[in-house]
Amino acid sequence: MAMAYLEESTTKSSLLLLFFCFTLTASNLLSATAANPIPTPWPHQFHSILFVNYSGSLSLIDLWYDWPNGRNFNIIQHQLGKLLYDVEWNNGTTFFYTLDSTKECRSNQIEVGILRPNWLDGATYLGQQHVDGFLCNVWEKVEFIWYYEDVVTKRPVHWVFYTGRSIQVMTFEVGAVLDDAKWQAPVYCFDKKDVKPGYNSDNKVDANFLKPQLEGVLRGSMQL
Repeated sequence: MAMAYLEESTTKSSLLLLFFCFTLTASNLLSATAANPIPTPWPHQFHSILFVNYSGSLSLIDLWYDWPNGRNFNIIQHQLGKLLYDVEWNNGTTFFYTLDSTKECRSNQIEVGILRPNWLDGATYLGQQHVDGFLCNVWEKVEFIWYYEDVVTKRPVHWVFYTGRSIQVMTFEVGAVLDDAKWQAPVYCFDKKDVKPGYNSDNKVDANFLKPQLEGVLRGSMQL
């Protein structure tokens, strides 16, 4: 009888220990999950200077984000190349144009508008990493983009697309707004007499021309 009692006592102790370990592990997992930071939503309006490196092809982007007015503006200076203006509207309309004597312009209509301020919702947290001298929280979203945010200021520092296109954030001015007149595409963007470069015979935009911009910085196709 003593042996039976001892075995029963040992079994109960083992079960209690197992239950305690399971509870502690579950609690730790829940705490770790709850502690994971989430990306800071973008300000509804901001201005930023971005340095872009795509396999050695360099450019600077003067970015104006204006969510309340449903618009986004990328002014893109390619290294020793042309200055390209990219105006995007929340109705899916986009204009790519120059303001020099060439008067180039291409337009496109996509199914979605500009990025929402909370476009990083649902991103997977990967931990912390030092980037460009900043300690950053890092997230990945649908294996399309890796996003780095300064732990202290919560400002974006860097992001990388799956193709390797790398963006460094040089300035970030919250609340800055570009004058309304600067958003207007030039009149020659609305001249449809001829099929312009960047269009195919059906007067639809040529994907080869748009490929760099569609990945770009704030393309509507990034509505994840």
